[in-house]
Amino acid sequence: MNFHDLLKTLVDRGASDLHLHVGLPPLARLHGKLIPVADTRITPAFTEKLVAAMCDERQRTVFADRHQVDLAYSVSGLGRFRVNLFRQRGSVSAVLRIIGSDESMLAIVNLPEETINHFRDQEKGIVLVTGPTGSGKSTTLARIIDEINAVHGKMIVTIEDPIEYLHRSKRSAIVQREIGMDATTFADALVSAMRQDPDIIMIGEIRDHATAAAALSAAQTGHLVFATLHTQDSVRTINRMMELFPPHERDVARILFAEALVGIVSQRLLPRVGGKGRVAAMEILRGTLRIRDLIKDEQRTGEIYDAIRDSRFDGMQLFDDHLAELYGQDIISYETAMHAATSSQQFKMSATQVDLERGRQTATQWG
Repeated sequence: MNFHDLLKTLVDRGASDLHLHVGLPPLARLHGKLIPVADTRITPAFTEKLVAAMCDERQRTVFADRHQVDLAYSVSGLGRFRVNLFRQRGSVSAVLRIIGSDESMLAIVNLPEETINHFRDQEKGIVLVTGPTGSGKSTTLARIIDEINAVHGKMIVTIEDPIEYLHRSKRSAIVQREIGMDATTFADALVSAMRQDPDIIMIGEIRDHATAAAALSAAQTGHLVFATLHTQDSVRTINRMMELFPPHERDVARILFAEALVGIVSQRLLPRVGGKGRVAAMEILRGTLRIRDLIKDEQRTGEIYDAIRDSRFDGMQLFDDHLAELYGQDIISYETAMHAATSSQQFKMSATQVDLERGRQTATQWG
């Protein structure tokens, strides 16, 4: 099996990642688990050839200087892959994240339609999609951008590292810029984007103070900004945003962030019962007046969990409550939900209520 045949097999099987390390067989992440997908072990010559095949001249120079490089790799008729090439123990390794670039992939995003429409129709502010690596943040963002593209006539600028989902302009005009190829840093590209008459700015990831400050500035000056962070829930996201600012700027940043916040979606991909794929469990926060007041007062940030729970009819949901809902629908197991819960005690209470409503023995009584 050649390299492209291997990629096609993995895409057809629904794998999310491919690992190629010298001395090991090819490994694929299927439904969250890493498994071998061939008997042949990877050779140093094979991975060295990947550098030549995947990299352009600039990327080869970066790899030679830094011994690692991030890039996007496309295969006609198959799709796109986010690739990290790096050296380990003197040989080249490659990890490829499979990116679906057709619109059917966006349809699997299970963010409530009401929430998608709410974000889609905003004129300004900031929306954050958060979660660990591989939790589907980029796909969720791509779905929201695609909805804006289909419904509104906007100027959309995306800043990514690398570009993942390739958008084609529908009612909107879309410009996609890639860090390293089209711009040097997220912060520089964001400052430049402000001169490109954008309505919407999508930032692949907020990583540092400069990007966070530029994103808040853009949101404050009449733009709708979308971005991702590697945080696990709404409160941790708010705290992380504040930590990106130096102490003497945090009071002002807290106020600006609270006033600009449209919403936060925090998600994690969890295995379905029976190992048949994965499902996104989500926490959804909206920037209501109550939420903004709680964000502005650092001492009351912890009350945000209760505010989300009290606002289910306003389109909000706690991560643990969504876990209980997925458990009640037999989509995920009790053990999976318990392992993923933000508060195991809160999930137990919600799951017990679900079991009682369904007239079945509660999970806590099983063993």
